[in-house]
Amino acid sequence: MKPFEGKVLQDSEAVHACQLDGKGGIKPISADGMVYSVNPCWLHLDYSLPGSALWLNETPLLPDGIRNLLAGESARPWVTRLGEGTLITLRSINLNADSRPDQLVAVRVFITDTLIISTRRRKIAAINDVLTDLQEGNGPTDSGSWLVSVAEALTDQISEFIDDLLEQKIPARGTLALIRKQLIVLRRYMTPQRDVFSRLSGERLAWMGDDDRRRMQEIAERLGRGLDDLDASVARTTVLADEITSHMTEALNRRTYSMSVLAMIFLPTTFLTGLFGVNLGGIPGGGSSMGFIIFCVMFLVLVGGRCPVVKAQ
Repeated sequence: MKPFEGKVLQDSEAVHACQLDGKGGIKPISADGMVYSVNPCWLHLDYSLPGSALWLNETPLLPDGIRNLLAGESARPWVTRLGEGTLITLRSINLNADSRPDQLVAVRVFITDTLIISTRRRKIAAINDVLTDLQEGNGPTDSGSWLVSVAEALTDQISEFIDDLLEQKIPARGTLALIRKQLIVLRRYMTPQRDVFSRLSGERLAWMGDDDRRRMQEIAERLGRGLDDLDASVARTTVLADEITSHMTEALNRRTYSMSVLAMIFLPTTFLTGLFGVNLGGIPGGGSSMGFIIFCVMFLVLVGGRCPVVKAQ
């Protein structure tokens, strides 16, 4: 890519705008000077901001075919080469407040040997981690190592989230369905993300060195092991769901049996109370002062006699 004026980047209303210094740190982009291809410039944009959206549509630094892709709707992770650059879409665990981790956020990156443009709509913790390393002088030195650092930060957060899910021995009541949903969402998006990392490790990109490709392959393998854990967790939640259903069915059967026992005990007494409760003449004991007491004694004898029979059954 040819040199360009720094003010071309300053008009982007970027969340972060800096140039890698090649030593693990960053330096500001001068609006008055020219930017040469010694070290790449990094622009991190929030495409929901009007200034950034306008810059993406009008900047001459981007090919026409990717303008809308950098600010489009969320998509599954994928990678494609466009001329000198590569367009990459990745997914990250959502660590924003008032959001669930499985509501994944997307980061899109157009990257060359001299320019890195990343876009997002919601904050991405992995990007902030890479920026912090750069500010401390321990960050990437070029485009290839920058991409590896981002991929590693994303995978670290995903691995921590998977570990947290696995540590829940017995999920709290009502959370099993949410856990299964989170596992399924992760499985859906992390599988193509692992494929993206594997493809990047095998592509002969001019801005990625052999060490960067090796590290990217290690990240892909680590994410693959996390996916294996996800599969095991999905199977575990299925077993837990079956066990919960079994316990609920057993408890329902016990309650049904108890109701049946009570019905067997009180059915004859219900018949007698209904029979003697009719308001007709000729009822035995109707004219005796001891009739009610005799009926109650018979009632108790009948109930007491039914209980041993029911227990024996």
